[in-house]
Amino acid sequence: MSLEPLTEDFLEYLEIEKGRSPLTIREYRHYLQRFLDWAKTNSKATAPEDIKPELIRRYRLYLAHLRDQNDKPLKRITQTYHIIALRAFLRYLLVQRDISTLSPDKIELPKQSQRLVTFLNPEQLERLLNSPKISDEVGLRDKAIMETLFSTGLRVSELVRLNRDQINLDRKEFGVRGKGDKLRVVFLSDTAAHWLGRYLQARKDSFKPLFRRYSGRIDATRDGEKMRLTARSVQEIVNKYAKRCGLPLEVTPHTLRHSFATDLLIAGADLRSVQEMLGHESIRTTQVYTHVTNRHLKEVHQTYHSRNKE
Repeated sequence: MSLEPLTEDFLEYLEIEKGRSPLTIREYRHYLQRFLDWAKTNSKATAPEDIKPELIRRYRLYLAHLRDQNDKPLKRITQTYHIIALRAFLRYLLVQRDISTLSPDKIELPKQSQRLVTFLNPEQLERLLNSPKISDEVGLRDKAIMETLFSTGLRVSELVRLNRDQINLDRKEFGVRGKGDKLRVVFLSDTAAHWLGRYLQARKDSFKPLFRRYSGRIDATRDGEKMRLTARSVQEIVNKYAKRCGLPLEVTPHTLRHSFATDLLIAGADLRSVQEMLGHESIRTTQVYTHVTNRHLKEVHQTYHSRNKE
């Protein structure tokens, strides 16, 4: 079989058998299509047996030299995503289809420098969370959105999928379906539950989405599904308030997720618990937050080093 139809089979396998999200499927399609187009043009490779180590070496060189429409090279992490998708495809051919091709184990992933995360300190958080004017329904919604993001550590994609009937304000907890279709429980702080309650109490509609838009035409069909706030809109809301209160850095919903994890770890939470609350599959992903232990190390140094003043 040729690579083109096998790629489509693989994407269907990811969707049906592995339960990957539409966004993940779209990204894998993009990465693999780039490989197929390059291989067909530069090496005449059209079948699984045509994939050899030398072909992969040349493809990686192509990715390293590739430039976007703004004449900027692909980021190292983006190049890595291309290789991850290709390895997953090869593993599918070998394991699921018994088709002879290059072993994915022969394709090494490039080492990535440790990612630095941006988070807000307590004073910056206070300024941001208190910046919405709560005199109307829109302000209450925006306040509830930011308090919920900081309280739960939700990804913005998880936040906008929430429905009103999911939220239990008495128990202050609810379930979400995250990356890889994995379920987890998240928790509301007393403050987040309070503002969510005030926002829902102010709502005069019965639309299903937890967070709705207030601009544009009202569409009440399908329980108001088309009134659901988009991830892009939430990003714009957070960025608007960050600029309004004069924060000296770019703030996104993910910044609040980072701040959530940092807040817990500084207060003494263990890394494994934070991993579960964030919905990380691997503890290594959560270890990016271990920079916050520097505060504890500084206190130890200050207390015990012989050259520090008493």
